[in-house]
Amino acid sequence: MNDIDNEGHQKSNNIITATELKSNLGTYLDYVIDNNEVVITKNGKKAVRLTPYLTDSDRYFLMKEKALDYQYGGKKVSYEEFREIYEKSDMRMEFINGEIVLLSSPSIIHQEISGNLYVGCKEYLKGKGCKVFYAPFDVHFRKEGFKDPDVMQPDLLVACDVAETTDEKGRYMGTPVLVIEILSPSTRSKDMVDKLNTFMISGVREFWIVDPDQEIIVVYGFKDLDIDHFRTYRKQETVRSYWFPDLEVSGTLIFP
Repeated sequence: MNDIDNEGHQKSNNIITATELKSNLGTYLDYVIDNNEVVITKNGKKAVRLTPYLTDSDRYFLMKEKALDYQYGGKKVSYEEFREIYEKSDMRMEFINGEIVLLSSPSIIHQEISGNLYVGCKEYLKGKGCKVFYAPFDVHFRKEGFKDPDVMQPDLLVACDVAETTDEKGRYMGTPVLVIEILSPSTRSKDMVDKLNTFMISGVREFWIVDPDQEIIVVYGFKDLDIDHFRTYRKQETVRSYWFPDLEVSGTLIFP
């Protein structure tokens, strides 16, 4: 966030004067409440630090997360480097196009939608030899023409090759048939562009994008590493799978 001075101009840092604080108290309070800090100066000297109210434990974990984000978020590394970093970290992270992406905790509505979809898929898959999994669950997507795979944690996925692609450490190393991502403000562009491309050229057959804000589900079907099917379903409609015969889920059951 760029701060605002007492003349309405934006500033590029978080150091302000006491006069600026008085003139824009509400703006700065909102900024600090959103887990930021502001330093206030008086007569040209730093006098007060305005910080959000947090317990000692809350502040520890917040600062730890910000430090990890500064250290790893957006960093370009090799696939081998990512796996080494990932093994030593307790943070959820993905590896997309050679870049580390840190994952935040999902919202309540996100979890409700995920749970509803999991129940619907699990019921359909009974006796069919495929399994549905939900995040956190690492998947190594090996893209056609690329040396390194992308490593992601889809919100939900359906895999039909678990038995033959699970390694000696019990990790799934295959390619899902169906992947479902639930959009959030921080992941919207990544899910709709980067992940769509990864899934398409790595052999995934079907991709659902669930938008909680607009209450719509977009279904993509892939064939020969290209888009073969595209349809948007609204909450009042029944979502129909491109790949699985008779897999149907009512939109009213998906959205809480």
